[in-house]
Amino acid sequence: MTKKRFLCIQRSAPTGESQASPSPSQMEQMYAAFNQWREKFEKNIVDMGGKLGKGAVVTAEGKTDGPFVEVKEIAGGFMIVEADSLAEALQVAQESPGTMMPGSSVEVREIHQG
Repeated sequence: MTKKRFLCIQRSAPTGESQASPSPSQMEQMYAAFNQWREKFEKNIVDMGGKLGKGAVVTAEGKTDGPFVEVKEIAGGFMIVEADSLAEALQVAQESPGTMMPGSSVEVREIHQG
């Protein structure tokens, strides 16, 4: 059975709705949890992606500076995982550090190939 690829989009609460920055000891715990998660799902992670930056929105009429504020604040990063099923990809996302902070989530979408 060929593995499927899934785009995982990191989402978080808009600025002002999230909690204060984590303390150094909390950051240490977060990095440890991240490293454990990454090792556990090493076979599934194809591309760790990264944070999203400036961009533009292109339409038939031209381009607009973007992404729009709502999107810039909510979609913060991405990664690509490989799994046998959506259920397996959801497990990778559910256990990811991207779901640890209040107001954060990971959207998982199958990438159709070929």
